[in-house]
Amino acid sequence: MLGDLNGDRVWDANDQKVLDRIIDSPWDFADNILMKVDVNSNQFIDTEDIAILKKLYIISNPYQLQDEINSVEYALPKAREFYRYAAVTQYVQRPLYGLNHKILSDSPVGFLSDIRLATYDSYYLTQLAREIYDEAIRFSFIYEKRHAQLSRDEADFLRNQLVIIEALFEKKNYYDLLLHLILLSEAGETLTTQNQTAFVKNIRFLTNDLRQVLSSPRYAAFQAGDLSWEYIFQDLDEIKKNRVGFDTPLDALKPARNLTDLRNYIDRAEWQYYKSKNIDNDFHNLVLFAQTDRRYLRAVSNTSPRHQDMSLQNHNLPMMLLFSQAMAISHNDKKLAVGLLDETIRIPFFWVKALPDKIRPNSVALENFLLPGNMEDGSDKSRHWNVFGGLSLYRSPEESLTLAFQREVEDVRKANYSPQAMTEFIRDMIANCNGIYHIVSYNKQ
Repeated sequence: MLGDLNGDRVWDANDQKVLDRIIDSPWDFADNILMKVDVNSNQFIDTEDIAILKKLYIISNPYQLQDEINSVEYALPKAREFYRYAAVTQYVQRPLYGLNHKILSDSPVGFLSDIRLATYDSYYLTQLAREIYDEAIRFSFIYEKRHAQLSRDEADFLRNQLVIIEALFEKKNYYDLLLHLILLSEAGETLTTQNQTAFVKNIRFLTNDLRQVLSSPRYAAFQAGDLSWEYIFQDLDEIKKNRVGFDTPLDALKPARNLTDLRNYIDRAEWQYYKSKNIDNDFHNLVLFAQTDRRYLRAVSNTSPRHQDMSLQNHNLPMMLLFSQAMAISHNDKKLAVGLLDETIRIPFFWVKALPDKIRPNSVALENFLLPGNMEDGSDKSRHWNVFGGLSLYRSPEESLTLAFQREVEDVRKANYSPQAMTEFIRDMIANCNGIYHIVSYNKQ
């Protein structure tokens, strides 16, 4: 029953009380409750929904409401439209919040308040504007809750992101603006630097350092054949030593998989145990999320043609969203969430690969089905993110980073330190570091 917000199967003043609370603080309520407010079924909580529900709560009968208020000027949904059947396997898409809200008056993204009323000849731009307003409200609630406890690093991150968002707003680059807002909301809601070790804190900065190596003049000289690979290893050795105290030179690292070490077998057995604890319904729910969720689809659509996302900028946000949803499904058990994400990365990839060529789109769908990244990444970088983040739970962040370097050095060594292999080595390490940082730092606020 749409509009039945307290679940007692009647429409009355008690529902009006819940509606008032929803209008004031929408993120205190589950998506399946918010969905019941959207009585005009436009995926948008707007003034029309509120006006209809207020009248319904007085009359308490949609058929009588239809008889008493029946005019072209004030069209109502038919009485039968207030009754909705939803399959148990259906993903509930949270409607956008489109009402004017006072929280934006004191919000650092208050300059986005008027975007709620923006309309464009392009439906796509209008929809982006609505999603930006909804995300601005969401972020503002998170900011109100957390801003007094922000660490210096968190405050610096926030300031930098706000500068970017304001610049994108002035340029009307709404898609990128939306992604930066989602990142702010997601980071504020799920990450914390409180009680974070210096090592984990510096993993994030190590990621940025690795990106800078890829764009450096010395790396360009290496790719052109004017500089030996040893110089790139020297640069990386200095970076990892300064950032995280990793002293062992890369070229001195031994292979990662020592099959004589019993602990490697124990870790693998425990990982498989947690993977097996996820029931089919958990897997299906995460796949439904990846196929349907509005915010995830916006983030995962930010892909690039081959070799145009060298620093892996498109990859991290959708992986954060996937892991966050896996955590919700796994009741905040990180090992269960990592196992669930492992299955969700692996299995749909083989589904697509098994499709006959005549019905499968060519290169794009194979590696990008449900997954972030550009045409060459997809499942590869997603698994790097999840595997080495997961190893931090079974071992430690320090050991996970060591294993990651050992594995990637072994690969580049086998490829004779070619420019292509060196680039993949550094890009894989960016994904590995992101996974370690976010899985360890995840702490739902």
